[in-house]
This record gives sequence, C-alpha cells and structure tokens, in this order.
Amino acid sequence: MSKSIVRRFAAIFGSNMVTIVAAFLATPVIVRLLGTSEYGNYAFMLSILSTLILFANAGIFDGIRKYLKESNREEEWSEQVFGFYSRLGLGLAVITVLGTVALVETGVIRRYLGATFELYFLLVALIVGTQQAFSISRGSLMGFDREDVSEKLMIANRLLAIGVGLVLLWSGYGVAGLLAGKLIANAVTAVIGLFVLRRFIDLSGVVSGGADDFPRRSLITFNVMTTVLFVLFISIKHADVILIQSFYGSTQTAYYKAALNLAEFVWFVPRMVQTALLHSTSELWSEDRHQAITNISSRVTRYSLLFTVLLVIGLGALAEPTVNVYYGEGYQRAVLPLIVLLPGTVGFAVARPILAIGQGKGAFRYLIFATGGAATLNLVLNLLLIPRFGIVGAAIATSIGYFSMMIFHVAGARAIGFNPIADLRLPNVLTTFVVAAGAISFLAALVDSILWSLIIVPPVGFLLYSGIAIAAGAISLDELQELRDQVRV
Repeated sequence: MSKSIVRRFAAIFGSNMVTIVAAFLATPVIVRLLGTSEYGNYAFMLSILSTLILFANAGIFDGIRKYLKESNREEEWSEQVFGFYSRLGLGLAVITVLGTVALVETGVIRRYLGATFELYFLLVALIVGTQQAFSISRGSLMGFDREDVSEKLMIANRLLAIGVGLVLLWSGYGVAGLLAGKLIANAVTAVIGLFVLRRFIDLSGVVSGGADDFPRRSLITFNVMTTVLFVLFISIKHADVILIQSFYGSTQTAYYKAALNLAEFVWFVPRMVQTALLHSTSELWSEDRHQAITNISSRVTRYSLLFTVLLVIGLGALAEPTVNVYYGEGYQRAVLPLIVLLPGTVGFAVARPILAIGQGKGAFRYLIFATGGAATLNLVLNLLLIPRFGIVGAAIATSIGYFSMMIFHVAGARAIGFNPIADLRLPNVLTTFVVAAGAISFLAALVDSILWSLIIVPPVGFLLYSGIAIAAGAISLDELQELRDQVRV
C-alpha cells in the first residue's frame, strides 16, 4: 500500500482508538445509571439520530473528501467545492431540523411514543444541525490531507460529548443529558474546525455562487447516489433495533443493543480503513491506476479479514464473562444474540473497505445493487424472525444480512473493475481461524475466574493468533515490517 494511505489510516486509527476506549469505558456507566428501560430508549434515539443525519448529510462528508482530492482541477476548485457543499449542507440541515420539530409540534411523537420522547426529538433535531457543521469542517480538512488536524477534532468531539453527557446523566438528566452532551460537543468542535479551516481555504466561497462551469450536476448526482446507498447501508444497521422497539419495547431493545454494541466493536479497524480509502482511492481512480487499486484493495481486504477474525474468536470465547462484567449480570440475555451476530460481522467488516473503493470511483450502480440485495434480505428476515423468536431472531436475521454484504460487494467490485480478493489467501486464513479458534477457546475454558479470563486470554490469544497467522502464511513478516516502516515515514 502507498505510504500516504498508511499514514492517513494511522492518523484515523489513533483518533478512533482514543474515542473507542473512551466509549468502551463510559458505556457500562451509562447502562447502570440509566437502567435497562431507559437504556433501551437511548438506543432507540441513537438509531433515529443516525437515520436523520443520513438524510441531512446526504453524502456531503464523502463528497467533499472525494472532490477536494481529485487532481487536475483549476486553482479555485477547492473554494468552489467547499462553498457548494456548505450551502447544500445548510439547506438540508434546516429541512431536517424543521421536519423533526414539526413532528413534535403536531403531536405525532406524543401520540405514538409518548410525551417523554418530545424533548428527545427536539434535542436530536439540534444535534443534526451542529453535526452537519462539524462534518463539513472535518471532511474538508481530510480532503486537504490534514488528518492530523481533523482527527484531533474528532477526539475532542467524542471526549467532550462523553464527558458532558456523563456529568448531566449523573446530575439526573437521563437520556436528555446524554443527548445534550452530543449537542454541546458538536457545537464547540464545529466552531473550532471552521476556524482552523481558514488556514487552508477561503471560507468566503460559502456565500458566492461558484463559477458557471462548476459541475454542480455531477456533485449532486454523487450525493444523491451516496444517500441512496447509505439509506440501504443504515437500514441494515438499524432496522433490527427499530423493529424490536416496535414489537417488544425498551427492555428487549436494551438487551439486543448491548449484544449489538459488542458485536459491532469488531468493525473498528475496517471502519477506519473505509474512512481513509474513499478520498485516497478517488485520486487513484482519477489517474486510471486500476492495478494499484486492485493491489491496495486485495491487501486491505485480507488484513481486515484477519483482524476481524481475531476479535470474533476472542469475543466468542469470552462472550459470557464480557457481557457480565461490561453490562452486569442483568444483561445475561444478551449473550446468545451476541454469539449469533459474530459470524455476520466478519462479512460486514470485509465489505466496508470494498464499498469505499467503489464509491471513490463513483460506481454507484453496482454498489446500490449489492447493498440493496443485502438490505432486502436483512429486512425480510428481520420481519419474519423477530415476531417469532424475539432478539435471537433479530440476531439470526442481521447476521445473515451482514454476511451477505461481503458476497454481494465482492461480486460488485469485480464488475466495477478491481479484485478485492486477488490476494485473500483464503486457505491460509481458514487454517489460521480453525487452529486459533480451537487454541483460544481451550485456553478460555481452562481459566475458571471471570476476571482472570478477561486478563489472561486476550493478550495470550493475540500472541497465539499472530504466530499461527504467520506460520500459516496468512500474513508475512515482510508485510508487517513494510507496514511498520510506512507508518514511521
């Protein structure tokens, strides 16, 4: 892989690790202070928030990174791209905020969810507006290859949201306090981000209309297709939570969300790779460097698969003690859904970088077909299985939907013009999985103490897995040395 991509990933990896650790430490506190029912309401509102942000952002975060990175453009191109996306973002945010407020003022929220949710939806509406400003500033900085700045802002945003949210939660403000923490963090970091951005671009482009020959239609087409794509993408991630809330209420939603949080933890590296690859490969696509894209995608796919498999093995072997320590023994019902979800998370993890590379080219036809196939399968299975089997049915349906993402997107990538499995080394990876799963599961079974199993198994399991992966040829010492050297440069 190129040094620039590795360095971008390293910057994104660093910021995400800080925010992941902070969220990991904060979640047990949030769960215990809220209680099961209120945590279910909080999980439901987070799903609503993700859906609203999807429509408000409408691909702006991806579009601004992609088009700022494209080469061979006129001198004022950056100002025009920034101005276009800022105006579009402001308009979409206003529409989304007003629509959400209208649902509250007309009594729709009170009628279907209860009066308590009215305040939650008003706070979510304000979060959408401030999130839009922060997303534009962060995306612009990444488009200028300033991940060193954008990711520090990301850390500040997440830590401030968690810190303020916990203080308000401790003070008795419940779900509203946690949402207010997100609102305050977005507002503060958005202002800082736009102030820093002044060093790299003339912000006056926001109020100018742009050149007559500016390709507005191309950018709007990219954003519309991105929105369609991520509507399908988000539906796979949130349809199950919303359906469980509708069928079974807050308590069952809390159990399922607990399982889902832990299962989705295994995506943290593929998610970072996805963020880094879109604007990086967009530049390669604009230069017609197809073989370089295949080389990058095939290696990224294998690395993502190997790392995800490691986390799935460890989390599967320690599912019960992890849930008991992390959430408390009252969340025992989350263990089985967690185990059922894990196989599917492997497929979703592999699909994420592939999707970003295809999006960098703008090949939405194949991406939408692939994601749409997985989303349809996921929704149908959830509708069939949740009424009959509850949260376990949701886990089965979602796991199958997750895994189908890999199958559909590998096929889509071949049609787009790159091969993400050219260097997958599937027999070597499978050998690593079988041998390591047996060894780590045996180790976990030997340790009787819950606390000691969580202390001993992860580091020893990592060493076992690494040695087995190298011995099986799934990854080589030369590749590890190359990655280390590229990060250092």
